[in-house]
Amino acid sequence: MNAFEGLGLNENLVKAVTDLGFNTPTPIQVKAIPILLSGTTDFVGLAQTGTGKTAAFGLPLLQLVEAENKYPQALIVCPTRELCLQICSDIQEYKKYSRNIIAEPVYGGASIVMQIRALKKGVHIVVATPGRLIDMIERKAIDLQKVKYVVLDEADEMLNMGFRDDIDFVLKNTINRQSIWLFSATMPTSVREISKNFMRNPQEVTVGKKNTANVNIDHQYFITPAQSRFETLKRLVDFNPGIYGIIFTRTKADAQDITERLVKQGYDIEALHGDLTQQQRDKVMQRFREKSIQLLIATDVAARGIDVEGITHVINFELPDDIEVYTHRAGRTARAGKSGICISICHSREAFKIRQLEKMVNAQFHRLDIPSGKDVCRKQFFFFMDKLINADTSYGDYETYMPDLQKKFADISKEEVLKRVAALEFDHFLKYYENADDLNARTDVRERRFENNTSRDHGARRERPTFQRDNGYARLFINLGTKDGFFKASFLQFILDESNLKKEVLGKIDLRDMNSWIEIDKSAAGKMIKSMDGKKYNGRLIRMNEADGGFKKPPHEGRKRIPMNENRY
Repeated sequence: MNAFEGLGLNENLVKAVTDLGFNTPTPIQVKAIPILLSGTTDFVGLAQTGTGKTAAFGLPLLQLVEAENKYPQALIVCPTRELCLQICSDIQEYKKYSRNIIAEPVYGGASIVMQIRALKKGVHIVVATPGRLIDMIERKAIDLQKVKYVVLDEADEMLNMGFRDDIDFVLKNTINRQSIWLFSATMPTSVREISKNFMRNPQEVTVGKKNTANVNIDHQYFITPAQSRFETLKRLVDFNPGIYGIIFTRTKADAQDITERLVKQGYDIEALHGDLTQQQRDKVMQRFREKSIQLLIATDVAARGIDVEGITHVINFELPDDIEVYTHRAGRTARAGKSGICISICHSREAFKIRQLEKMVNAQFHRLDIPSGKDVCRKQFFFFMDKLINADTSYGDYETYMPDLQKKFADISKEEVLKRVAALEFDHFLKYYENADDLNARTDVRERRFENNTSRDHGARRERPTFQRDNGYARLFINLGTKDGFFKASFLQFILDESNLKKEVLGKIDLRDMNSWIEIDKSAAGKMIKSMDGKKYNGRLIRMNEADGGFKKPPHEGRKRIPMNENRY
């Protein structure tokens, strides 16, 4: 008996999931499906990515929509094109025996004319990204008046990407809905506000603890000097020869720079960032899914919604500022019950961030030493030897060549053959790592105190670290803030992209509603001011200047002087 039968699903849907090899529902499916089948209950489901959320809402929708009425009855809103297509593909499989139900994806980067034409033919379920959906509504190409069920998938990601106004607009235009189903990996304040503003006594289900990371993920971090970050990345990749993973950077400039450097050194890697056309993006993702490339390097915005099976590693080239961003990055691995590794490359000043992340995601992070050159060579050597021993010789007429091979190697011992095979395969590694430097940052007193605290019981109260402020920093004011649609990660990426500076020159950032303060190395302050001041963002003139001892009123702006003590970090 298939356990899905006990959830109240009809025979056609149970048969479809059985054909897919699913006999036991995941925890979120067990808790969500019976509630959602009522069709009239607002619902909040908190669960990590890769836990079967699509089936949790997709199966009930297929059972609830009325096949005879060919107009949009269900609307699924998700953050990215990739996730939109993935959800639609999954629904196609679930409706294998419910052929009269039509689901249509609506997303940017494709012909809107073709999508409008498909909607006019009649659909039951629309899966859409926020931007293209708003475009369809404004063109009156889609009628939401009869939509009964609205699903917000990856709600926290959509809000992090700045789609709050779009979501509000959609919910205000589905006035005859019977229920809203909100699914999210985390529950920040912004997601909670949607629940309060638009939902009626929602039933909330949590799988695992809120804002926690997947228990199957091993969180590792390596501390290195800031200038050794790239070499550390390269060494960690070399130390994991079977790696199939995603490397996250803060900016598209970093993503492109690292990709170019690694490609020149022979690595199978491609970048995914905002400068790519949709066609280029599709090509990169297709190659990655087919494992034609071993590594994908991406910014957080570009990687939203990526759902690829079998990712072994996620590498944070730099730690993100927001806990939700870290959770989503880590969630690209260890999907569908598998295990995975999330690696973070840090410098010594970021040790406190690791402690904050540990507390927030309720998981222990393990500090490891960066492998030495000899460690890398040894790991690569044994990985190759395992491949050699396990090589499949059942295909091909190798026996034909054996007499010649035996004659050729008659005077060479087995040990000598193995040595020469190793020399051919590892000559470049041995030369590169022959005199490799130690990339580990020296541990100071503060870090040792952190390590001692970590070695205690994981839930114990830790001593709060104190840090002296670096007097080599200048403090800059800028008249942009959260009211301009920024979150910490997107704001950081914006200022780095515009100024073409590296993250290492920045200190702390204090992001406010209408303005922000930025700590920056004094040597880079002038360049940032020059690149930002006087430009426009969404029609608003940007003002940036150095705040020496307090905020200096910019020209033409009648704001009050803000004393220094109001801007403490």
